[in-house]
Amino acid sequence: MSAQPLETMNVMALVAAATAAPSLHNAQPWRFRHHPADATLEVRADFERAMPHTDPDNRALYLGCGAALFNLRVAAADSGLHTGTRLLPDPADRELLAVVQLDDSERPDRELATLFPGIARRHTSRHPFQEKPVPAAVQDALCDAALREGAQLAFPEAWHVESLLEHVRDVEGRDSLHPEGREDIERWTRTGAESAGTAVDGIPEDAFGPRKQRGRAPVRDFAGRRAVPGRPAAVFETVPHLALLGTRNDHPADWLRAGQALERVLLLATLDGLATSLTSHALEQADLRELARDPRSAMGFVHMVLRLGYGPAGTGTPRRPVHDVLEID
Repeated sequence: MSAQPLETMNVMALVAAATAAPSLHNAQPWRFRHHPADATLEVRADFERAMPHTDPDNRALYLGCGAALFNLRVAAADSGLHTGTRLLPDPADRELLAVVQLDDSERPDRELATLFPGIARRHTSRHPFQEKPVPAAVQDALCDAALREGAQLAFPEAWHVESLLEHVRDVEGRDSLHPEGREDIERWTRTGAESAGTAVDGIPEDAFGPRKQRGRAPVRDFAGRRAVPGRPAAVFETVPHLALLGTRNDHPADWLRAGQALERVLLLATLDGLATSLTSHALEQADLRELARDPRSAMGFVHMVLRLGYGPAGTGTPRRPVHDVLEID
């Protein structure tokens, strides 16, 4: 247990770092509760921000909360705190996803602390990347980062990349036939006056990136058929560099581990000078999710497709104020 109670400002700084994590459509489906008496922080799901069409089983919600949990651990290490984490500690409390014990009497994880600068720098980039390979040594380091959090990262072969891109095109076709599937996107897209510095969540139009003129990068177009004044068009890469993140099993605890692994990979990639983008488009329907995995791989379930490369850093998206997501007992 922490030798001294944590100051409120310290706790707020930890939560601010946690909320910088990525989440599906930047819905930020998390809440936090601090218990000063035993120096713990709870990570809780905010199911009011769930997406019934895009994420019916709440897999992506758990991934986002897992990423926030990892940022919290990194920020705590940077502040000199050791952390111990329990996932899903109370089956009777569906919203309670993790409890983090904060301890200043033990040495912090210095390796985690080195990732802290990446929290502020990491943004999803919806811009074209260079036709330049990611070095093997960097790929190996990213795979190791995922393993450290109990997940797997794999860089698919050319045939598998082609298959994944076909799946994305398939989903885009299904979207056009089932417009109700865009309800979640429209709920979390901020355009016009709504995006002019007032939004605290969702995807503002200045983060849409350019409209794809040509290329095959799997980048979701949040504008859809809506015109965005002044939005440019661009040619994206022909052969995108993709990676698959997954786990052997497919339970909520695995989703939380995958979310932590995802953020560890993203922070390390950012510090290595890579631009990063995420797509779950081909994973949002059960039949295509099964097709996303390599049948020769030990990865049982794919949870996220990452697009990595060298290109412009992404645009930051708004975040909810800490006082809106943090409760202190």
